[in-house]
Amino acid sequence: MHLSYAPTGNNRIEIADVLRGFAVLGITLIHFIERFSLYSYPEETCNLLLFTDKVIWDSVFFAFSGKAYCIFALLFGFSFFIQDNSQKIKGKDFRPRFAWRLVLLFFIACINSSLFPGEILMLYALLGYVMIAVCRLSSRSIAIIAGILLLQPLEWGQIIIALLDPAFVINAQLDAPYWEIVNTVQKEGSFIELCKTALWTGNIANMGWMLLHGRVTQTAGLFMVGILIGRSNLFHYTEQNIRFWTKVFIAVTIAFFPIYGLTAILPDFITREALLVPSTLLLKSLSNIAFTGILFAGVILVYYLTKLKGVLHQLAPYGRMSLTNYLSQSLIGGFLFYNWGLGLYRYTGITVCILIGVGIFFIQFCFCRWWLRSHPQGPLEWLWKKATWINVGNRLY
Repeated sequence: MHLSYAPTGNNRIEIADVLRGFAVLGITLIHFIERFSLYSYPEETCNLLLFTDKVIWDSVFFAFSGKAYCIFALLFGFSFFIQDNSQKIKGKDFRPRFAWRLVLLFFIACINSSLFPGEILMLYALLGYVMIAVCRLSSRSIAIIAGILLLQPLEWGQIIIALLDPAFVINAQLDAPYWEIVNTVQKEGSFIELCKTALWTGNIANMGWMLLHGRVTQTAGLFMVGILIGRSNLFHYTEQNIRFWTKVFIAVTIAFFPIYGLTAILPDFITREALLVPSTLLLKSLSNIAFTGILFAGVILVYYLTKLKGVLHQLAPYGRMSLTNYLSQSLIGGFLFYNWGLGLYRYTGITVCILIGVGIFFIQFCFCRWWLRSHPQGPLEWLWKKATWINVGNRLY
């Protein structure tokens, strides 16, 4: 059994909002140089743009690709714990309510995925039920399950099968035909054509990609780690927590570099695709988890121990409205880059894409600060909450 956590002072834990804002910022930058641009970059003739394109692509992908979404998943699990624990203190069971909340998230994800194939909310809506299944287990049991999931059991299974069966062949491109259909509609189709194609074919492609790249088990494991962070009150400023996050930062920093280096040289030692593909994915997943730990613990330590807290504090409003920001950037990015809108994918290179992404971030950032001066939460956050606790007659559904 674990002790219930009773929040003190302000019920919102600001560092969680800061981390959430940091994650959404990273996701936004990745989307603008990759997903919205459709990999259709015009040939640069300026040496300076060739240089900046390369630097921006490598830097943004190194810092955020496969990491920003991990932070987002951790915080999704943490948010579930906060809501569940709050209701438990009141003598209520939040699990049925959260199951309904995930149904609502599924419909939100359907709308978002019709605008932007490649979104993450659909996976959250489907995998969120694992938290209902494990949330009454002991912390030790949850930690064991999370550890197994984060170690990519599917990839280990493929490696073992490949070692036992020399004839085993792996197809790592099962999602490719679906992405080709979606990308064609994004480049040439109307708004209605995109919505129809993206809603079905796009989700098949996206789910296939996430399954093939270890995101399914990894996300479920991260949800559980988020629950454990909540149970342990690790976001609060105490000497014990600072020591904990310092140890985490040191440990994951030491772990990251050899794993990252091994990933780069693995093809020199393994030539058989059936072994190389799952082994590479396994190492990339572990290096992403390690770097996520560097970012996660690093932001917490900088927030609590340095004068940069004031700078990071500015991200809190952006994080409080993460759902509104995430969905609105799908609509804005689609309008700017896809054929149904301005079709900028034909003209913008990586440098211009990142500048547009940063510009959209600042517009959203200013809107969040303005909106939260007179509202307790973002518009879509408010709508999701209201629908979660909807009254029908004298009963809650």
